[in-house]
Amino acid sequence: MRKIVVNGVDGNFGSIVAEEVMKLIPKEELLFTAPNKEKIQKYADMGIATASANFNDIDGLADVFDHADKVLLISMPFVGEKRRKAHKNAVDACVKAHVGQIIYTSVLSAAHPFNPSIENVDHSYTEAIIQNSPLDYIFLRNSLFVEAFTSDYLRAVDAGEKKISKNMGDGRVWFISRKDCAYAAACALNNHLLHRAVLNINGLEPLSYGDFLAIGNKATGNSIAYEKLTDEQLYAYFDSIGVPRDTDGDFSKSPIQATSEGMVTFGTTVTQGYLDVPVSDFSALTGRKPLSIEYIFDHVEEYLLGDRHPTEDE
Repeated sequence: MRKIVVNGVDGNFGSIVAEEVMKLIPKEELLFTAPNKEKIQKYADMGIATASANFNDIDGLADVFDHADKVLLISMPFVGEKRRKAHKNAVDACVKAHVGQIIYTSVLSAAHPFNPSIENVDHSYTEAIIQNSPLDYIFLRNSLFVEAFTSDYLRAVDAGEKKISKNMGDGRVWFISRKDCAYAAACALNNHLLHRAVLNINGLEPLSYGDFLAIGNKATGNSIAYEKLTDEQLYAYFDSIGVPRDTDGDFSKSPIQATSEGMVTFGTTVTQGYLDVPVSDFSALTGRKPLSIEYIFDHVEEYLLGDRHPTEDE
């Protein structure tokens, strides 16, 4: 019998993976983890094995992962050295536990040496340490989650704003729903044919931010305009509305549950074309097309960012 480990099922992404993977894999083969086991008691009540996973404890992780066929490592919800250390601990634990394959949720163009995104440092690092380990792997290089942009759109509407300021220029993104990316992760967990694979998980079509707003305006009847800013101007704007620069900041009064550093450098990445990657493996992996932005705006309340889950060892 297989052992399939899904980490972080208490989070926004991981909870969707859990929902989808239960449709594909017998519950007897699943092991769901979270930093706080009490938060996933509902899965234990369903007859699924659960465990506490502390990403600061390599030996503890190795015990949880012991001889697993597959382990899903969802990128941690913080940025920088703290995340790189947690990811390395997970990889080291997989090696120690003789895991068959690790599946890692990365980002498009993660291996590009000139990608300016602050997030990319952590993703390229994690991919590199996995590739230089004995582990088999699948990298799921996800495009930008559309939920961050639909949430920001509705925030602007609710605040009575007439424009949204971005530093994305006319660069194009293959926006994709977090739900689609989570479904792709569930399919990868159930796939025994892929080995040492790097997959681009892209949305349906490339859109500029102006294109995205036009779709949103048509669907909702609003008329939000796009104001193109420089990186410095966008930082100043986020500072003015109380958005923290990094994940160590205070999000309690922030109208956006994301960091300005992450959003600004991703905007630079878009402007410079690093996310306009025309190759997608989503349909080949999942057997269906990704959701369109039109569909997402027609059901927008189901496609919002949600609350932050900032700690890995609470």
